[in-house]
Amino acid sequence: MKKLLFTAAVAVLGFANVSAQEEVTTAGFAKGDLFVSGSVGFNSSKTGDAKSNDLNFSPSVGYFISENIALEVNLMVGSGEDVAENKTTDLGAGLGATYFFTPSSKFSFTVGAGVNYTNSKYEPNGGGELKVDSFGFAVAPGVHYFVSDKFALRASLGALSYESSKVDGADDATNDFGLNIDLSDINFGIVYKF
Repeated sequence: MKKLLFTAAVAVLGFANVSAQEEVTTAGFAKGDLFVSGSVGFNSSKTGDAKSNDLNFSPSVGYFISENIALEVNLMVGSGEDVAENKTTDLGAGLGATYFFTPSSKFSFTVGAGVNYTNSKYEPNGGGELKVDSFGFAVAPGVHYFVSDKFALRASLGALSYESSKVDGADDATNDFGLNIDLSDINFGIVYKF
């Protein structure tokens, strides 16, 4: 009988000790963390019988090289067809770095900078093909918010950007410089931390 009471007392004390411990959370980032992120976009419009569709997908992988800085490699794939049945295909890749102001907390402001290369192919409905190579650089402010220990939402608002595009076979390139920080240029994504 004494053994049974002793075992019950140990079990009760053990259960009380486990229940009294504070819940440990690992939301936020730290040096050495690896994460994947991405965004998907779809747009469809219709005027009468004419219809246009656009689809893009952009996965990325990131790694924290220090407490506040993450390096990221991304891929961009897109396709579209306009109302005249002209088709576009985009394939690109990029490299970037993001500075997190408070990486170990659930919510952090960020500033990211990156370079990218994109090859676009335009196929008009009547036949033929036009290829464009683009190189770009952008700096964008953003936020990250962890909704659980592993998942976070990310958003960026506008960008300071430069892009140079050249049609295959053309002598001159088109250079664009922009500073867009407004609510019409918001990008959202999801992050999974390993």
